Amino acid sequence: MSKKRLLFVTQEMNPYTALSEISERVRNLAPYVQTKGMEIRVLMPKYGMINERRHRLHEVVRLSGMNIIVDDDDFPLIIKVASLPGARLQVYFLDNEEFFKRKFIFDDKEEKPFEDNQDRMVFFCKGVIETVKKFGWPPDIIHCNGWFTSLVPLFLKKVYKDDPVFEHSKVIYSAYPETYSQHFTERFFEIAAINNLTQEDLAAYKDGETALLNQGAMTYADAIIKDSDKLSESDLAAWDKSELPKLDFFEDEEHKTQALTFFNELIEG
Repeated sequence: MSKKRLLFVTQEMNPYTALSEISERVRNLAPYVQTKGMEIRVLMPKYGMINERRHRLHEVVRLSGMNIIVDDDDFPLIIKVASLPGARLQVYFLDNEEFFKRKFIFDDKEEKPFEDNQDRMVFFCKGVIETVKKFGWPPDIIHCNGWFTSLVPLFLKKVYKDDPVFEHSKVIYSAYPETYSQHFTERFFEIAAINNLTQEDLAAYKDGETALLNQGAMTYADAIIKDSDKLSESDLAAWDKSELPKLDFFEDEEHKTQALTFFNELIEG
């Protein structure tokens, strides 16, 4: 029997970033699941502050060379890879000079959010899916971690629903606190409408002119995880209302065993 395939899509991961609790949660979970017999790959952004020499990143030429369209402009997608220290696990980094070659992750040196965070997010989410297609590696589970991954469930369910690579994929969204969407503009809903998506398709991500990234992702996922005990009241209300399979918050060690069971039940179910 072939190993089940689990793709982690994350905005952060130790030792490459240490911005929030996401970095450590994913770092602990991904190698653990791999030791339990699953085939694991990780995709994350290649932020400019990640030291390529120290972490031994190198470009994957066969995967690079794609262009990702954001707001009618083409942006080259470069794929790099490194082995996670202490684990035989490949971490793939999505890079683009305009979006990621800067010294900070989501805020500038004055701690103000980058104005193009919404563009960067659309680029990353679409780039993730196109990269997996180029892998030719159909995942059983796609586990999205954090607001920067929140469009992946929508794109998979609406844009790539007939793609054979994702025919049997189940999408899990892990919700963490997010504050960056309050800085998104109305333009976000235009650039997120890739491949003829409609504003109706994006309605779950919207409350007036406000973007609701966690709630939109929880609408389109197949299952959801409360991966933080610090969610906003509105996100908690959406969590409570959801009838999807869900995993509540657990501290790190128990989280690993609970998540593994959750993954297996979703695959078998």
